[in-house]
Amino acid sequence: MKFSIIDRKRVIQSNLQMSESLTVAALLAIVGGFFDAYSYIARGHVFANAQTGNIVLLGYYVAHGQVGTALLYFIPICSFAVGVFVAEFIKRRYGANENFHWRQGIIILEILFVIVIGRLPVGTWDIVANAMISYICAMQVEAFRKVNGNAYASTMCTGNLRSGTEHLFRWIYDHDKSAKAKSFHYMFVIFCFIIGAIVGVVLTTTYGAKTVTYSCILLVAVFFLMFTRK
Repeated sequence: MKFSIIDRKRVIQSNLQMSESLTVAALLAIVGGFFDAYSYIARGHVFANAQTGNIVLLGYYVAHGQVGTALLYFIPICSFAVGVFVAEFIKRRYGANENFHWRQGIIILEILFVIVIGRLPVGTWDIVANAMISYICAMQVEAFRKVNGNAYASTMCTGNLRSGTEHLFRWIYDHDKSAKAKSFHYMFVIFCFIIGAIVGVVLTTTYGAKTVTYSCILLVAVFFLMFTRK
């Protein structure tokens, strides 16, 4: 049996899970922006979501012979790698469960870690808090990798900006209507990340380190949204 292009699109859309919806992507992007603002303001001016800066600083301090300081940046890098490993393990172990989606397990772990992070004292425990944020961001970005079938990241923006701009170019120069929608999705995710960062700055500046637990509200919403089918 042959399918038209429209039929194929309908089949693909019907098979998309709620975890790939724009709603879930938007909520997780807000959480990602919140985490970055929180770790920078409350936990020693560190961006714990992505590891490029940590890797650069690791090399910088090693080059200057400050190995002890370099280790402080090596810890969140390892934590991020462990987070990816754990997310993949959970996917392999529970991916076939039809009653409870493995990504919901990732969200539960993320909520538990966020609660612990909010209780860690500021100062001496900042390195632990940042390592834990790196860990949960790794699990989140590994588990939630697509929005409406297109690859994206909820805890960083560089890839989203590249993809969104690329599709914007295709829409303008190739008159590709599907590229217009894809570009909007990426730009909307970036916008939500910025909103999360703004909220994170305001709440963390006003109420302190414990405000990270407010992100659990959105994570709980994501958890229950995944009981529905897109």
